[in-house]
Amino acid sequence: MTGALGALAAVVILAGGCATQGAVSDLGSEVGKLRSELAELRVAQEVTGRDVARVGPQIEALDARTSETQAAVRTMSGEFQRFHQRVDAVDTAVGETRARVEALKQAPPAPTRPTPAATPSPSTSSAIAAVERQRVPAVPSPPAPPAQAAAPVPLVPQAVPPESVPPGAVPPPPSAPPAPPASRVGNAEQEYNAALTTFRSREHGQAVLDFLDFIAKYPKHPLVGNAQYWIGEAYWTQRDYRQALVEFEKVSEYGPAKAPDALVKIGLCHARLRDASRAEQAWQRVIREYPKSEAAGLAQSLLRTNAASHR
Repeated sequence: MTGALGALAAVVILAGGCATQGAVSDLGSEVGKLRSELAELRVAQEVTGRDVARVGPQIEALDARTSETQAAVRTMSGEFQRFHQRVDAVDTAVGETRARVEALKQAPPAPTRPTPAATPSPSTSSAIAAVERQRVPAVPSPPAPPAQAAAPVPLVPQAVPPESVPPGAVPPPPSAPPAPPASRVGNAEQEYNAALTTFRSREHGQAVLDFLDFIAKYPKHPLVGNAQYWIGEAYWTQRDYRQALVEFEKVSEYGPAKAPDALVKIGLCHARLRDASRAEQAWQRVIREYPKSEAAGLAQSLLRTNAASHR
């Protein structure tokens, strides 16, 4: 290529016809510059080639890592879904177990048969009787009191019709209303147990109606908070997490008995609704306000699991 440039310069000089020594020198210097620039371009081309050769394997490694990362993300997504399914199954089992425990708590205890006392042998009985006769002197029995006449049983005054009251006389007061039967005292527990049985039979819609009826009829009963909790549990089982959240938040209005369990479920509802911060707040509230309850231990486990899933 250098010879070609020299020949081109010679042709130009000859074509000009008026070549001088200075012009020839200038052309020579220009040719030298072109040669140096060409050498620099060749070196730059070699360096670029080497860089491309080094970058190629790196790009391939990055592609491989990207593929591995995508596969790991798909695997983790599958595991996360399976984890949620396990949590749902555990929640359902816990709900059924609690329902059974509540039913057992409200069921009347089975009557226990008295254990028959051991019958002493005839020789032992006679020995005991002899010792007692020697230890305690016989006391004469007091005379029987004279029989007393039975006191008359007062009768409940009955209302007297106005026609039978003489003029100017004050009519007797009307009879008092009869007291409610004692069997009604146990009706509340029976209705609660019936609603709980309906819940365990997976008739969740009817169970909600039964628990609402129980709350309306017995608003001051100690089991009203439990009934409200099972209403939320019914919606949770049906995967209606927003309505379940509303129902669980009402539990604390009826006292602290079921409030810790309701707070745990409030956190789980927020977790299902993709609100992790509120879920953690609910579980932390359980630990802070009810540290000695069983729900506090469950809340700690859920916080650890939630933290591990976000790493």
